[in-house]
Amino acid sequence: MEQPVITFAMALAFCAVHFFVGHLEWLARTPRSKWLSFAGGVAVGYVFLHILPELGSHSVTFERATGLPAMMAESLVNTLALVGLVLFYGLERALSRSREDRGEEQADGRPREPVFWLHVGASALLVALISYLLNHREDQTALGLGLYFGAMTLHFVTADFGTRTEHPEAYDSKARWVLVMATLVGWLLGLLFVLPQIIIACLFAFVAGGVVLLVLKEELPAERRSFFLPFFGGAAIYAGLVLAEIASINS
Repeated sequence: MEQPVITFAMALAFCAVHFFVGHLEWLARTPRSKWLSFAGGVAVGYVFLHILPELGSHSVTFERATGLPAMMAESLVNTLALVGLVLFYGLERALSRSREDRGEEQADGRPREPVFWLHVGASALLVALISYLLNHREDQTALGLGLYFGAMTLHFVTADFGTRTEHPEAYDSKARWVLVMATLVGWLLGLLFVLPQIIIACLFAFVAGGVVLLVLKEELPAERRSFFLPFFGGAAIYAGLVLAEIASINS
């Protein structure tokens, strides 16, 4: 099967998560759903076994494209990841402050809609970049693509579910459509335009920072009691699959 067909099916699966996450009401309970804990484990495994090593490989791209010393190129890539993390941290803080201020005025304690839509806009950018990278990842093997798809699908489940809790009506009426369109646009751009490797490295580094922050914020919650064994199982299974992929490549 042609890779564009496969990545399009993956993009449609991302769209399904954005569109139907509101039907997963069984996730909204305390203590935290075991499935969300499992997804958190997979996402953390993805951060440590894919994002961090791929940042290292992209620093080599920076070094070759710019002629900078290796240490400087690596620092630039890590700085872009830091920018992504700081940007999404700032948005999460704005949401939190808006909830606190609104909670003093109204009983629902939800953030103000302008702040919510700013968060949705930034999430749409991240979704579009993740979808673009379906067609332009460093590791284009079938297993590598499958691991990326699986980790990002579980990440979207937890991230979208968390976003929807802020404004369920706004999410169901408009926000989910924004995320669906961002997914399809990102995939289409990835199909039509092949950016220089250094630009792809920049995009990946920015995405990496955003994903790391959202993993720590949404998938390792401090305010809700989570389950260690499902979390450990998700991380262990993902690590096993990554190690199997590496072994198959080197054999």
